[in-house]
Parts: sequence; C-alpha cells; structure tokens
Amino acid sequence: MTRTFPGPTQSGLSVVIPCFNEVENLEPSYREITNELGHYPLELFYVDDGSTDGSLEVIRSLAAGDPRVRYLSFSRNFGFEAAFSAGYRYAAKPWILHVDADQQFPAAEAEKLIAAAEQGNDAVFGVRTNRQDPRLRRWGTAAFHFLGRRVLRIEIPPGATAFRLVRAELARKIVDLRLGTPHFLATVPRLTSRYTCVQVAHRARERGESKVGFGFLASHAIELFVGFTRRLTTAASVTALIAGGLGVLAAGAATFGLLGASATAALLFALLSVLLVVLSLTVRYLVVVGAGQPRPRQFYVREANVVVDADDRLFTSADPAGPRLIDVQLGKGVSA
Repeated sequence: MTRTFPGPTQSGLSVVIPCFNEVENLEPSYREITNELGHYPLELFYVDDGSTDGSLEVIRSLAAGDPRVRYLSFSRNFGFEAAFSAGYRYAAKPWILHVDADQQFPAAEAEKLIAAAEQGNDAVFGVRTNRQDPRLRRWGTAAFHFLGRRVLRIEIPPGATAFRLVRAELARKIVDLRLGTPHFLATVPRLTSRYTCVQVAHRARERGESKVGFGFLASHAIELFVGFTRRLTTAASVTALIAGGLGVLAAGAATFGLLGASATAALLFALLSVLLVVLSLTVRYLVVVGAGQPRPRQFYVREANVVVDADDRLFTSADPAGPRLIDVQLGKGVSA
C-alpha cells in the first residue's frame, strides 16, 4: 500500500484521552504516555466529561506543568461518544491516537498502530489478544461483533476497540457528520477502505471503576443494529405481516370451532409476543431516526485551554459569568 500523506512518525500525533471520574488514573497515565511516546511530536488532549471527583483539577495541574497538554471540560456528563468527538474535533496534530485514561491498553502498544499507519492506512484499530475484563463484558462484545458482522452484515473492523490511531482529517469528517448514531467503528469503513486491525496487549484495570455497564453496551448495540442496516427492521416488518396473517387465520378457525379454546389462546399469546417485539424495534428505529433531527449539540464546553467554537460553548462572550478560556500562547485568560 503506497502512502500518499505523512505518517505519524513524521508529522506527530495528538493523544486524545477522554475521562470521566478518573482522578486516580490521570497522573499515572500521563507519565506512561509521555515516557513511552514522548519522542514523537506530541500533544496530549484531555477531555473531561463532566467529572465530579477532582479530575479537572488534576488536568489543570498537568497543563500548567507541560505545554503539550491541552484540555476541554464539559458542562456536564455527555457520554463517551461526545467526549472523544470533542477531542477529535479540536486535536491539533495530523494523527489522533485514542487512549482511555484507565490504562488498560499499555501506551507502548501504540507503536504497533503507528507502524501500521506508516504503511498507508487511514485508521488502525487495536484488537485485544488477552482481554482482562469481566466475563460478561467479553461475552457481550463477542455477541455484538457476531450479530453486527455475521448476521446483519454491517462492516465493522473485526475485533476493533477504542484504542485506535486515525488520521485527524478522517476523524473530524466522521464526528462532524452529526449522525443520530455516531458509531465510529461502523462509519470508518463507509468513508475509507484503507483501515486495518493489529493485535495489542491488554491489562486489567488497577484503579477506579469502569463506567461501561450492561445498559450502555446494550443501548450502543441496538442503536448500531437499527441505524446502520435495514436488515433488522425489514425482518421485523416481514415477521409482523406473517404474525398478523396467522392471527387472522387463528381468529377465523376459532370462530368456526376448528381450534380448541386452549390452542387458540396459546397461539394468540405467541402472536402477541411477536408483535410486541416488532413494535419495540419499530419504536427504537423511530427514536434513532428522530435523533438525527435538529437537537441540542452533542456537548457543551465550560472550560478549556484551547480556543473553542462559539457553538460548542455553553456561554458566550456576552455573558460575564461564563467560563474562561486560557490563551496558551499569550499566557493570559480571555472570556469565553
């Protein structure tokens, strides 16, 4: 594969680190990233997703001591998708390395992603070889990829995780699409064929608690399944028509005494269950479609040490009580 653009070794990379209540991990992760990747032209870009545990204070301290550290802080918790989207949008370097603050992916493993990017890829995804997560999460991820890739035929990089290296231009095009279901993994293959996956090491979380629960994973999967393919909704529609037809036949047979009372009741309950499942999928589909309509922005910033677009700020310069933006180059505060 011929590379037609500078790779991360030459042009540098922004390490985007989304974090929500990760106060115990911020300094250790900072030290690991700078120790392992500090020989590259580097920017560390923290996105504080409305933390309430003192994470922002630690990030401010890191920024005060290291000019490579940039950060945004949200006005409240907006979620994982919003956090990395903000980081991708405002990262300054031509390449973006996504690293979670929990340190489950060793920073040194980024060298494998960088090597693959130098081969001409626009995006490189890490695949865990020895996943150190609870069994339920491992099973859930396996089911997610099986249903998405094998059953519903959605193109998802096999085994891909959030530990990834992406050309910044591509990353910004994806997050600026403002999709109702902003699934980065499923959107990359829609925009480029130059992506790959590499195997990377994984380790158990040592500090703090995971913010990814079953509810998040289930919601994330359902939105992908109804937002990136019509197979599920088509199957639901066909099933509803068949169930409706069987219901009419069952009603006619019961009217003319061709079915006993117990058999009729059992059949009608089964058909009702099918229709309820179809209805739930239909409602979810409408919710996803509705999410793509005009709505509040994906996130709002309360504080940053980079210049933020006015539309992404919670307050404007006309509001003297608004947040402060620190002008890093001039070293003085400016009103947000």
